Amino acid sequence: MTIDPPDLEWLDGGVPRAGRFGDTYFSKAGGLAETRHVFLAGNGLPDRFKGGEVFTIAEFGFGTGLNFLTTLKALKALQEPPELTFLSFELYPLTVSQLEKALAAFPELADLAVELISNWRPEPGWNRLKVSGADLVLGIGDARVLIGGLTSKDAAAPPVPPVDAWYLDGFSPAKNPELWDPDLLKAAASLTAPEGTLATYTAAGWVRRNLQAAGFDIEKTGGFAGKREMVVGRKNAQSVP
Repeated sequence: MTIDPPDLEWLDGGVPRAGRFGDTYFSKAGGLAETRHVFLAGNGLPDRFKGGEVFTIAEFGFGTGLNFLTTLKALKALQEPPELTFLSFELYPLTVSQLEKALAAFPELADLAVELISNWRPEPGWNRLKVSGADLVLGIGDARVLIGGLTSKDAAAPPVPPVDAWYLDGFSPAKNPELWDPDLLKAAASLTAPEGTLATYTAAGWVRRNLQAAGFDIEKTGGFAGKREMVVGRKNAQSVP
């Protein structure tokens, strides 16, 4: 496999748009606020960090790293933060220059962004980076293939603790249905800890049905910046071994 960086169009405010998918990497209404509303608050974070020794987050679509860095920012604000493992999948990783340009839109994250960028040398397959004390486990390639190594406990796949919270952040389901595939979501559920949660910006009916079939109880809640609805969920008791 060779790495195929995305072909980006830059919109006003430094918002990158992926030509391949016809979708932006974060909201033009404010990427940082969107991540905090959808993924952190949608998973009950940072409150769930408090009092724990370890915590694992997973996402489909690393993109600009905004979700990862925003999570680190929230974690570092705590007096006794847990050890964080952050598992992420990305088929089209940004180049260093693309990453720098995208993250320049978030001066609040500048220190963390510099640390991520200085370690940014993605290779096909599994990559492991340490960023501000967090363990970033980055799968470069098709998530549907890579996740199979985790669920089957393939020796080539890195050991990852049960996932406490999922950020489901692929591009629009209409434009990138692969990251909302029923089998992929079932694999995600199998890696999820009892009472593990998920959050996503989309409330598409077929996505909700796929999540329910995978083993999550889901509900709709208020979306970000005028978007009426988003979805949150929790692994249901019947799907816990």
